[in-house]
Amino acid sequence: MRYPLRLLCTKRNASALLFLFSLMAGCAALPDVSYLRNASLAQPQQLRIITTRGELSDARKQSLLQDMAAQAGATDILDRHVAAEEAISGTPLVAGNKVTLLDDGPLTIRAMRDAIGRARDHINLETYIIEDDEVGRALSDLLIKKRAAGVQVNLIHDGVGTLGTPREFFDRLRAGGIAVLEFNPVDPSKAKGKWDINQRDHRKLLVVDGRVAFTGGVNISGVYGKSALLSRRPPPTVPSAPPDAGDAAWRDTHMRIEGPAVAEFQKMFLETWQRKSGHALSGAQYFPPLKAEGKALVRALGSVAEKADYTIYKTYVSAFANADKSVYLTTAYFVPDRQIVDAMKDAARRGVEVKLIFPSFTDHALILYASRSYYDELLEAGIRVYERNTALLHAKTAVIDGVWSTIGSTNLDMRSFLHNDELNAVVLSADFAERMEALFERDLRESTEITALQWKQRGWLDRLREWGARLFSYWL
Repeated sequence: MRYPLRLLCTKRNASALLFLFSLMAGCAALPDVSYLRNASLAQPQQLRIITTRGELSDARKQSLLQDMAAQAGATDILDRHVAAEEAISGTPLVAGNKVTLLDDGPLTIRAMRDAIGRARDHINLETYIIEDDEVGRALSDLLIKKRAAGVQVNLIHDGVGTLGTPREFFDRLRAGGIAVLEFNPVDPSKAKGKWDINQRDHRKLLVVDGRVAFTGGVNISGVYGKSALLSRRPPPTVPSAPPDAGDAAWRDTHMRIEGPAVAEFQKMFLETWQRKSGHALSGAQYFPPLKAEGKALVRALGSVAEKADYTIYKTYVSAFANADKSVYLTTAYFVPDRQIVDAMKDAARRGVEVKLIFPSFTDHALILYASRSYYDELLEAGIRVYERNTALLHAKTAVIDGVWSTIGSTNLDMRSFLHNDELNAVVLSADFAERMEALFERDLRESTEITALQWKQRGWLDRLREWGARLFSYWL
């Protein structure tokens, strides 16, 4: 969701100018990760898998992975993915989790409200956007109610992401006893610690009582008030005139996690709070005893812009490089660097089925045209490209080889990789991957495939727009 940038431009204020000047001040660069496109980086015996009782033994670890691989029909593929990934992230896989796929905005909002309503000790909410609309006000009312009942409530919101939300909205939350932290306020005099207007908190995270966590692409906004999965119209053979982004339903993906992995997401919330406020949170039982709730292996991946942390970026490159059968990806904003594009093309050229779903319309026209500027080389490499119709696609997901999945806040663009704090969950589970693939197929049915022949026939004006948008792709 990019509308805060548009809002900055329309307000024509000093903050907007400060923001735009900061964008033009200089360009950071992603590291050379060409080595990731070679063989996997670690041997399976180097893996760490932890449970509520500590780290698994090598024998138990291999038995678990073999069972999962057999279920996925990919004996060596799973080893390759998890070994390479751990060498990048340095964080262990956590066993014993139940992961629920939330495939629609209204479903996600209801699930989050239900969990908040059941809170007994604390609620930690981190979001890029929380709007003063029907969805935002209903959630704020519930948070205030829970605080009045004795539940500790902590909220982190991004300064630019909530620029359009009245200050009175947050004043009311504070008056209700809720601890509110603004991440990198637009006004530097209000910041605590290191401040950089270009570094944003794009994460979406809710942790309730330290026992259940939610993460994905859904912000707290009325655009998620309408279901994006109700359309039964067949997709057109060619893209039709797109609906208005403000009126359309938004198609997004979130997830609910229960089990030992919740503690890893809790750690990330608490670390952000301390780093940006200068003090640690206390007064709640943030790390209660946890038990196994399911069979999924989960790895929490968080990137921190001010630390030049490229974990999520490297994980994507590695996942594409280690793909053996299939890569199915949905992304709202696609303005990647050369290494991401090359990793995708490499996969397709070695016989991996690569399918990408992009939006057919969006809330940011420059992003749309910049994304389309990559279609020629993607199609030439044998990658199949689709555009989602009838709803605005905002999901950031991937499922690879029927066993590796990720859902999170990270777009495949330079802003996510270089300038945002992002959060993704990687799930190793054949059952969960099957649900992810089913959702991908459902999105395909609502999409139009872009063929090479059709794309070559597009008009000169579209080509000019793509070329122009590509010039500014770093700042989008």
